[in-house]
Amino acid sequence: MLNRVVIRFAGDSGDGMQLTGDRFTAEAASFGNDISTLPNFPAEIRAPQGTIPGVSSFQVHFADFDIMTPGDTADVLVAMNPAALKANLAQLRRGGLIIVDTAEFTKRNLTKVGYSANPLEDGSLDDYQLHALDLTGMTVAAVHDFGLTRKDASRAKNMYALGLLSWLYNRDTETTLKFLSEKFAGKPQLRDANITAFRTGYAFGETTETFGVTYQVAPAPMPAGRYRQISGNVALAYGLVVGAQKAGIPMFFGAYPITPASDVLHTLSKLKRFNVMTFQAEDEIAAAGSALGASFAGRLGVTASSGPGIALKSETISLAVMTELPMVICDVQRSGPSTGMPTKTEQADLLMALYGRHGEAPVPVIAAQSPSDCFTAALEAVRVAIEYRTPVFVLTDGYLANGAEPWKVPQLEDIAAIDPQFATGPNGPKGEFLPYLRDEETLARPWAAPGTPGLEHRLGGIEKDARTGNISYDPANHQLMTDTRQAKVDRITRIIPPLEVDDPGRASGDGARVLVLGWGSTYGPALAAIRRMRKTGTKLAHAQLRWLNPFPANLGEVLRSYDKVVVPEMNLGQLAMLLRAKYLVDVQSYSRVRGLPISVDEFEADLFEIVREVEGRAPAAAAPTPEGALQ
Repeated sequence: MLNRVVIRFAGDSGDGMQLTGDRFTAEAASFGNDISTLPNFPAEIRAPQGTIPGVSSFQVHFADFDIMTPGDTADVLVAMNPAALKANLAQLRRGGLIIVDTAEFTKRNLTKVGYSANPLEDGSLDDYQLHALDLTGMTVAAVHDFGLTRKDASRAKNMYALGLLSWLYNRDTETTLKFLSEKFAGKPQLRDANITAFRTGYAFGETTETFGVTYQVAPAPMPAGRYRQISGNVALAYGLVVGAQKAGIPMFFGAYPITPASDVLHTLSKLKRFNVMTFQAEDEIAAAGSALGASFAGRLGVTASSGPGIALKSETISLAVMTELPMVICDVQRSGPSTGMPTKTEQADLLMALYGRHGEAPVPVIAAQSPSDCFTAALEAVRVAIEYRTPVFVLTDGYLANGAEPWKVPQLEDIAAIDPQFATGPNGPKGEFLPYLRDEETLARPWAAPGTPGLEHRLGGIEKDARTGNISYDPANHQLMTDTRQAKVDRITRIIPPLEVDDPGRASGDGARVLVLGWGSTYGPALAAIRRMRKTGTKLAHAQLRWLNPFPANLGEVLRSYDKVVVPEMNLGQLAMLLRAKYLVDVQSYSRVRGLPISVDEFEADLFEIVREVEGRAPAAAAPTPEGALQ
């Protein structure tokens, strides 16, 4: 019996490692384990075969308790070739299990990755449990009767490996057998070959004495409800659809394919039955323009991209700010400037989302913290966009987009309705329509669908008169409109809950002196490190920012309540810089930009040093904290 296991499947980009990992994840999820995954693959459509840049991997962490990350190091490495072994061995714990396909350990393949001797034979793997198996040969033999070429037959070796791992960890096979039957329903030969390979791999583990023991990871305790495995991109798409449904208006999604956001388009294209229209535009500018045009027409306009595409959309987003129309922009962040590392993760678009437009063009920004939380973040963005008549950014990243975890499917009746409050008639004192006459609470202007009698008005990018909407170059009017657009975003603070701080000893006067403040996908690694440290008696507080513009009203008081505030983020300290500037607090940035999630082990070690340093000093005088600021 084990509490948790981390398995990494690795091979060439054509070896089906993403599919294999996804199927094992589905088996673990259906069994009731808590799961967290980390797909990692090359940006090239087909990277050079047998080379380290061409290695694709999928890591799955499953456990009998609530886990926060896909794990820093693996317990099991399934390596389909020498490149996969060399690229991933450093992330396997000492004593871990290695399963390799010996058929690929040829002299040519070994030379490609710089092995002067075969690592399966030279003793370099003696610190691990090595199982060198001819996965290719056994797979080809197993599917011989289906008349496939050797090349096609060998492609089923990933299912052979999946069957073996399913036996080793006592996984249910029905979900995978059903999946294979449906996936290859139109190709009976491939269907039967893959099913046979999977069953043969399972039988190999069961009937031979290669492995002396099998393992069991019990289900994780979870609140009662209906659960499913979900990735961040799928959750994001579902949140957008539910938001539009709750508003009672059709949704239009205009997008241009880009890694790692493309799956949002793919998912939404299958949901036409929910009054969703998807448009694959010829470029990013057209995608944003079509979404804004849909909002003008009375639809919910949505677009999604990653950093390079968001840069191209910026002028249209400025137009959305000026016209004050609801629009949702989903930024699935990726690594680096320009093309960078398209399949790797980062959080470096924060400042672009906040300020990457010409003129004073404030836009609300919300960040999801986990794959399943992408649903809630998208839903909340739709609500704010419609009710406040503003474009809204939703920030996720490649780690959240491609990663998966269990999601408790919400009851739709528990989600509050969204009232678009379309203008239905003239609102002026003389029976005229004033398109910029504002709601006193939200400062939102009327949303007038084209073609509604009596609601004819001007709309465009040139500055508008504060009431009539006519073109205006008046200096005082421009000041008023600029201030009003900013004030409208600031008023969202009224519906943002106070920032909650997890600080167990604070209520009794024995709280932490160091606060870890995260945003986005740093939530998992930060909380995992803090949980470990608390078990050693170390005092640490933790909080997670959901809204990045505007900030929660009590954020300043929270920051000043701690001697040290540490902000982990996958950029060079963008949020830390904003907090220092706004609140004049010496926030310490913890920066990592490696294309991977922050390492829990590294962060834990560095946090220990920070806590030791702070606890070696006298406590700073605490700023007065309003009642209820820390919850």
